[in-house]
Amino acid sequence: MGVPFRLTLAQINTTVGDFQGNFKKIARVLTASRKQDSQLVVFPELAVTGYPPEDLLFRKSFIDSNLHSVKRLTSLTRGLTAVVGFVDRDERGKLYNAAAVLSDGVWRGSYRKVELPNYGVFDEKRYFEKGKKGLLLETGRLRIGVSICEDMWLPESFIYRAPYRGETSLILNISASPYHVGKWRSRLELGRSLARETGAHVAYLNLVGGQDELVFDGGSYVVSPEGKTLGQAKHLEEDVLTVELGLRAREGQLAGSFPDAYQTVPILGTARAGKASKRLRPSIEDTKTPEEREVYRALVLGTRDYVQKNGFKKVLIGLSGGIDSALVAAIAVDALGFERVIGVTMPSRFTSKGTYRDAIGLARNLKIKIQEFNIEKVQAAYLSTLHPAFAKKQADSSEENLQARVRGNLLMALSNKFGYLVLTTGNKSEMATGYCTLYGDMAGGFAVIKDVPKTLVYRLAHWRNRGGRASVIPVSTLRRAPSAELRAQQKDTDTLPPYNVLDRLLKLYIEEDSSPADLVRAGFSRALVRKIVRRVDRNEYKRRQSPPGVKISPKAFGRDRRLPITSRAGQ
Repeated sequence: MGVPFRLTLAQINTTVGDFQGNFKKIARVLTASRKQDSQLVVFPELAVTGYPPEDLLFRKSFIDSNLHSVKRLTSLTRGLTAVVGFVDRDERGKLYNAAAVLSDGVWRGSYRKVELPNYGVFDEKRYFEKGKKGLLLETGRLRIGVSICEDMWLPESFIYRAPYRGETSLILNISASPYHVGKWRSRLELGRSLARETGAHVAYLNLVGGQDELVFDGGSYVVSPEGKTLGQAKHLEEDVLTVELGLRAREGQLAGSFPDAYQTVPILGTARAGKASKRLRPSIEDTKTPEEREVYRALVLGTRDYVQKNGFKKVLIGLSGGIDSALVAAIAVDALGFERVIGVTMPSRFTSKGTYRDAIGLARNLKIKIQEFNIEKVQAAYLSTLHPAFAKKQADSSEENLQARVRGNLLMALSNKFGYLVLTTGNKSEMATGYCTLYGDMAGGFAVIKDVPKTLVYRLAHWRNRGGRASVIPVSTLRRAPSAELRAQQKDTDTLPPYNVLDRLLKLYIEEDSSPADLVRAGFSRALVRKIVRRVDRNEYKRRQSPPGVKISPKAFGRDRRLPITSRAGQ
């Protein structure tokens, strides 16, 4: 059976810089865990500061506040031990991504993260020094290893060496691992592999919640030395997971040169482990769910937290009657409630009866307030003003884009007057190819589906109609050929290939860094590859000016993919 040990994983939703709010969340869990006889309570990576704090780390006052919070938390650990993510500072003023060990009212020590990620969304070498030593908590005959996020992902990491291998009872990993589709499977398999390799129980704790473009999806878990899942916290929700484990006792003292590479910290003894209490049997969430449900929930969480953490009371959405704005509106209502979502329809002479009817019908189905502003007179005023310059020029996309910019101006005027946040409705396929209007449909504060390809937009909309509380997106919206409706009889396919073809090409080029030659070998025509690659490369300047949006893919525009605007690469 092993030595009984009660462990709590606190999967909390923190906010960067909200020291008081984060402190209260941590304090509440500590109080509740004491009542449940937990011996060890674990909190996520940088739980004290929120993640990622980015250049706030350059402010001395920010670091001071973070250290003060840890000292305050210390007094709340009477009768138990807590491991809490924070920013450590040495005597030279150097910073470390660290975990504080607080036990029975004493700050016993700190582990400083050894492996610092510096790819994709991560930029830790900009801020942190690399830690030098591992950390082992010792209590009775148990030895518990502490690690942070990237320490677990690299096979050459210290976590895979002795004394973790074969001499550790439990390995902790506190993390702030951002979401992308299916990433939870990689994390779980990594923990199982580590457990089998080291013969220890593995407890992985992930942050949850939205922070700017990032969503942290939780899914924390505990696995046995055989790789069996013993408990798993909810995905994309705050959750506190408490499990009772039978840990293997370690024998003897640390041998050889281990003390040179690892520091040991004594923590509260295990006498309370034998206290009679009800054995906890945490439920393991069923993760065999459709990809659409997973992505949709991530978009809802990212939207809710961006709006609420930034203090907005309501949001505005331009409803065109098309699929993109319909999906964004559904996500917003599910994230915030219908009372906090306002639709705005702005028809022109090119708006079809069908799309107008669908915009009104969607608002009715979602129970949201809708406002209508016909843009004909405003557009005519623009054209009249520009006539001296445009008179001898053939009409082209300039006149078309004026309509989008009128709509953007109206939405931003409403935002300015009432303090509401404008949610933009552009998808990843459009953002990639520049099939969007700067200062027009790109105008707004948060781009909900910025990282969602058009084909996935349709899948999500169909799933929402099937899996939601009610079918809200009109069937005609789902069936109609997509169109910007900026000129008569316009369709997206006038400018772009069919989206099922385009999205496959974009995934290879953007997310997998395939070269044009690779794309041709993959079966795309040379002319199509040349056209789409050129559009993607030429529109980096637009994407650089777009609002942030929820990251759901392994490589999103912005944090993940950082390319120069001015470049002749590939020409």
